[in-house]
Amino acid sequence: MKRYEWTTASEGETILFSEKLAEYLTPGDVLTLEGDLGAGKTTFTKGLAKGLGVTRTVNSPTFTIIKEYMGRIPLYHMDVYRLEDSDEDLGFEEFFEGDGVTVVEWSQFIKEYLPDERLDITIEYLSETERKIKLQPHSTHFEEICKEIKK
Repeated sequence: MKRYEWTTASEGETILFSEKLAEYLTPGDVLTLEGDLGAGKTTFTKGLAKGLGVTRTVNSPTFTIIKEYMGRIPLYHMDVYRLEDSDEDLGFEEFFEGDGVTVVEWSQFIKEYLPDERLDITIEYLSETERKIKLQPHSTHFEEICKEIKK
């Protein structure tokens, strides 16, 4: 499937982009989120949360692995960095097949648990304010979403 790319010029634009993406997400959607430290993964997730109607403050779940936020659609925010070299299954399928949208940071550490149908997102640091956001859909559902937000 085709890969889609956008460049944002500020943190606010990144939030607006992910907020727009959230408008098209449905329960059971899984998004992976990759990028170096400081690339803007948590900023991106804040926009998703806002778009999903979450009113709580969103921050990185680094020390808790999974944070749940309630909105019009629940948001499950996972940071699985600490699971590198671990064979521990934390019941990921329950989240992936649940009633919310799941965002997985550092997804390469749980690759064997990820569903085939997902949206892979990479955020690349370009400058102090600019980011390149790359979306790689892995289903027709996510392909259609990418086409919609590209308009």
